Amino acid sequence: MSKQSESPVLVGIDFSSGSRAAFAWAVDAALAFDAPLVALHVVHDPAEAPGYYVREDSTKVEELERVAQQMLDDFLTEVREAMPRLGALCGLESWVVVGLPATRIIEVADREGAQLIVMGAHGRTGLADALLGSKVERVTRLARIPVTVVKELQADAPNLDAAEAD
Repeated sequence: MSKQSESPVLVGIDFSSGSRAAFAWAVDAALAFDAPLVALHVVHDPAEAPGYYVREDSTKVEELERVAQQMLDDFLTEVREAMPRLGALCGLESWVVVGLPATRIIEVADREGAQLIVMGAHGRTGLADALLGSKVERVTRLARIPVTVVKELQADAPNLDAAEAD
């Protein structure tokens, strides 16, 4: 019988199909490690983007946070219905934070003493992005703990389980 781990598994959620695959993988990892799971979404702070002006009025960022929290709550409601094994987790928390995604993911993982970061890959542009995604690539380079990158399944990908059964 394994002892419950205090160190959570942290999974980055950006609501893409890649993050859905990462979430499923993170659930299995948390169950295997008997660890809690933290689902984290980072609202990219618009003030951090070049060409934006910053005002002291924080209502726009607060509105982004509110919408992001609702999206994360909806995401978790949807996966709870699809993944009954979530009930076996020793803990599940969901957080929305504001900042630069790669930096904030690492900060939260460090602060919480996470044992593993799980992220989905869905490359979009450029060589590094095509392989991993710029945020994922940066997290894998800078994190001090293991990072698992889960590639989303493509509809036209061969089913290896079926091929082995032949």
